Amino acid sequence: MSGHSKWANIKHRKAAQDAKRGNLFQKLVRAIIVAAKNGGGDPSMNIQLKTAIDRARAASVPNDNIDRAIKRGTGEIEGANYEEITYEGYGSNGIALMIEALTDNRNRTAADMRAILSRGGGSLGESGCVAWMFERKGIVEVKGENLDEEALLMACLDAGAEDMETQEDGYIIYTDSSAVNDVQEALKKAGYAVTRAETDMIPNSTIAIEAKEQAVKILRLMDNLEEHDDVQNVYANFDIPDELMAQIEAE
Repeated sequence: MSGHSKWANIKHRKAAQDAKRGNLFQKLVRAIIVAAKNGGGDPSMNIQLKTAIDRARAASVPNDNIDRAIKRGTGEIEGANYEEITYEGYGSNGIALMIEALTDNRNRTAADMRAILSRGGGSLGESGCVAWMFERKGIVEVKGENLDEEALLMACLDAGAEDMETQEDGYIIYTDSSAVNDVQEALKKAGYAVTRAETDMIPNSTIAIEAKEQAVKILRLMDNLEEHDDVQNVYANFDIPDELMAQIEAE
């Protein structure tokens, strides 16, 4: 399933920087609030909540913050009422964008998304304009040196995974979106170091970006979208060659 957006890997390497800026904690807490609101406060019965809690703990969000977020979601304590909204649009070079947000003011957030996209050479589109270009899949990342690829592949397939892809320091395993938790738990029990397990929107095809100027412009737009307080996830269908990406990151 080659085509997993380079942006997915870049933004996870940036997690420590985001935490220092403080906006990552806020995003993770909002995700817990909405998950608890949608499916209840018991993570053993609410996979969305379990995933949100796991992400928060991985980013060192304090347990007290997590507990309060769950109670806000279930209505035990008062707080802002967030709703989930997905914006669709385009960036430069015609790349497709899907932007998942949690907001307590949809008019404000829509205006902000329109402004950010316009400044970055893109535009906000109508609902459904690019959704058909993506498919929601479970993503499980396994890290480690000298892993036996064949043994890992067999463990993944036995757990119900669909595909596996090599990355710099481990593997990305793709699953049906409903099976991500089962695959995660099976790999953990088999002794593998699972560093991420969640669902992502995977593009069915990608647009190659080979000019440095265009690549920098697209990455800046992605940064600006990700840094907005209301934005939880940004998905795109661009593909920048590894050599060019390394050059940009080095600068």
